[in-house]
Amino acid sequence: MAAKNTKTNFVCQSCGFENSKWLGRCPSCGGWNTFVEERTRTDLRRSPKDRGKGSRDKEQVQVRAVRLSQIELERQPRMLTGIGEFDSCLGGGILPGSLILLGGDPGIGKSTLALQVMEQVGLSGRKVLYISGEESLEQVKLRASRLGAGSENLLLASLTELDDIIALAQQTAPDLLVIDSIQTVYWSELESAPGSVGQVRECGAMMMRLAKENALATILIGHVTKEGMIAGPRTLEHMVDTVLYLEGERHHSFRILRSVKNRFGSTNEIGVFEMSQSGLMPVANPSQLFLSQRNLRVPGSAVICALEGSRPLLVEIQALVSPTPFGTPQRNTTGINHRRLSMLLAVLERRAGLNLGMHDIFVNVAGGLKLEEPAADLGTAVAVASAFRNRAADPQMVFLGEVGLGGEIRSVSQMGRRLAEAGKLGFHRAACPGGAEPSPGIEIIKVSDISQALNVAFNHRGT
Repeated sequence: MAAKNTKTNFVCQSCGFENSKWLGRCPSCGGWNTFVEERTRTDLRRSPKDRGKGSRDKEQVQVRAVRLSQIELERQPRMLTGIGEFDSCLGGGILPGSLILLGGDPGIGKSTLALQVMEQVGLSGRKVLYISGEESLEQVKLRASRLGAGSENLLLASLTELDDIIALAQQTAPDLLVIDSIQTVYWSELESAPGSVGQVRECGAMMMRLAKENALATILIGHVTKEGMIAGPRTLEHMVDTVLYLEGERHHSFRILRSVKNRFGSTNEIGVFEMSQSGLMPVANPSQLFLSQRNLRVPGSAVICALEGSRPLLVEIQALVSPTPFGTPQRNTTGINHRRLSMLLAVLERRAGLNLGMHDIFVNVAGGLKLEEPAADLGTAVAVASAFRNRAADPQMVFLGEVGLGGEIRSVSQMGRRLAEAGKLGFHRAACPGGAEPSPGIEIIKVSDISQALNVAFNHRGT
């Protein structure tokens, strides 16, 4: 029988939805067989220092409201890490008291990036504390030696019990605390295993309270499941101040640090890193790096300018089209939405007369970048048409525009910044819809529909 001060709930492992009884299908996310039993105590919401105390006397609690005009803002200086790509994703550095969630696939480089950030913060004279729950101190030392990290202000500890971590953080009073990873931390008041829904949620809430009460900047490292979510309930993403995702293929050298939530700065900012022997190195000019190995004369290639946050990036879209030996053709994509490609193929068949129905089509965004915005439509369509016709598109032209179902080319946001970035990288021409402002050093060729855009792309000088 459960203790008197405990209760049993059933929690969905996918979305964190709670119910008093087990359900076969979660009514929140629709997942099947995702409910697990979680036994919790009735006093879980209290901080460790308040445990054991009775409930507060309601008559002694004084609650008051203040006017918005009476609140005075105090500018808190941000903690610069010295890694420009990381600082820009946070909106200009780490804010004291902020709780940051750094997520990514296992082995993508989260611990490496965190250790590099801590080394730079330690070299600036601030004290940092690294809690490793997955590796021993000797293993952390080996990684630090490989990265060249050896700051005297970097403190290490191998702990997994939440009370021990909080006690050590209060004892050492660091300026920056890193927990690697939140899935290994457990609270002894809960009977569930580390990494379960209840443990991740309650440990995250305790770390948030610790960060706010002590103005302690904290980074929680979390693994991403194969479904693309932080392991544990999504409530962990809701309670933190900033969510950063480290993306990229494990066997690819490029890594993209993406900010998807930031209470103290702009969202959808990215930082570009390259994995090397000495760790993750910031890339000052990612557009030039993405295009460095581009073959100008191979069919099936087109360059577009994507806007990631406030940064324009020139990337190459590659396409391969070949007759299918089977009855059903393949449609494979890497870096762009599969449904978006299906729509573009239908437009090419219906509006441009390309018979693609019995061809395998493969589309890839070079460099491992994932594109979500519709500005990549025109470049994707040109790359597919180039591969189908086995004819290279204009290598000095960048393609900007959204493709509609009628085959029309629509304008995209911040066209001036995109054209300026293309001009800096040496592109001489740009195919884009009408209304684009002139940009120095680049010729603007206005196109109104997909057929006109293809004629412009393949009737360039030198062919």
